[in-house]
Amino acid sequence: MLLLDASVWIAAKVRTDRFFQSARLLAVDATRRVAALDLTLYEVANGLGVRQGMRREAVDLCRVVVDRCGDSLLTVDPRLVDSALEIAAEHNLTAYDAAYVAAARRHGWTLVSTDIADLVSKGLAVTPDAADYPLSR
Repeated sequence: MLLLDASVWIAAKVRTDRFFQSARLLAVDATRRVAALDLTLYEVANGLGVRQGMRREAVDLCRVVVDRCGDSLLTVDPRLVDSALEIAAEHNLTAYDAAYVAAARRHGWTLVSTDIADLVSKGLAVTPDAADYPLSR
């Protein structure tokens, strides 16, 4: 299972993003099992709707996340917050980024992100193009 953070969902929608092709494949390929956190919806709304002024696209993308993930759309709970806070302190991350790491660890999933500086470079996530190899299916 691949846990896609908000940056991957947004990259799948923005044609100019360097990860557009691989992120889009992960987001739409029904043969790939993907998950997301409930906070992903707010991050998509903020990143696409507020920052890029693409309100309608943000709402549509949130629908895609919900439909695509189904039962694998995880609700953040106090245990996950506790784990996230430990990870945030250890790796100097925001609680949001650390929540994705904590969820991936809890479930034994691979975290996929376009956040090179905070997640990928620290070995906490892989990029969409790295996750797109057949061996990771």
